[in-house]
Amino acid sequence: MTLAPLVSGDPRDEMPVHLPALRAFAISLTRNVSEADDLVQDTIVKAWSNIDKFTVGTDLRAWMFTILRNTFFSHRRKRKREVADPDGIHAAGLFEKPEHDGRLAFNDFLGAFDQLSPEHREVLILVGANGYSCEEAAAMMGVAVGTVKSRTNRARAKLTALLGMAEGEDILSGDVGSTLAVMSRSGTQAA
Repeated sequence: MTLAPLVSGDPRDEMPVHLPALRAFAISLTRNVSEADDLVQDTIVKAWSNIDKFTVGTDLRAWMFTILRNTFFSHRRKRKREVADPDGIHAAGLFEKPEHDGRLAFNDFLGAFDQLSPEHREVLILVGANGYSCEEAAAMMGVAVGTVKSRTNRARAKLTALLGMAEGEDILSGDVGSTLAVMSRSGTQAA
C-alpha cells in the first residue's frame, strides 16, 4: 500500500490514512467492534497529544500500532484488577465509616472543655495538649508541682464526667463502636 506523502510536514495530517488499519488491528485484538472503536479513539488521542515524541521520517503507522497495542494490554491488565459488579450487588454491600464521627466527638469535647474552670483548662492545655511535664507547667504557672498534679487529675476527671465517659475510655471508642454496630446490623461489610 502506498501512502500519500505529507503535504504540510505535520505527522498528524497523515493519521486519518491509518484509521482503517488501526481499526482492523483493534478488532483482531478485542474481538468486539465497540471496544475496538474505543481503543482506536484512545490511540488517536494518545498519538495526537504525544506527537512531539514521534520522530519525523520514521513509520507513523508502526508508531500508532505500538500505541494501540500498549493501550490494549494496559486496559487488559487494569480489568484483571477490577471486580465485575454489573448489578451493583458487591458495591451495595460495602460501607465506609462516616468521617463526621471525629468532628462530632471534637465538638462534644469543646463543649465540655469550655465548662471547665480556667485553671483546669490551663493545666490540661499545658500538660495534656502541649506535653509539658508537671514540673515545667508548675514553673510556667507559678505554683507548686503538687498543685499541677492535683489540678490535672481533677480536670481530667471533670472532663471525663462532662463527656459521660468511663475511666480510661477513648473519646472516639464509643462512637466507633456504635457506628460499627449500626453498620453491622445493616448486613454490610467494611470497604
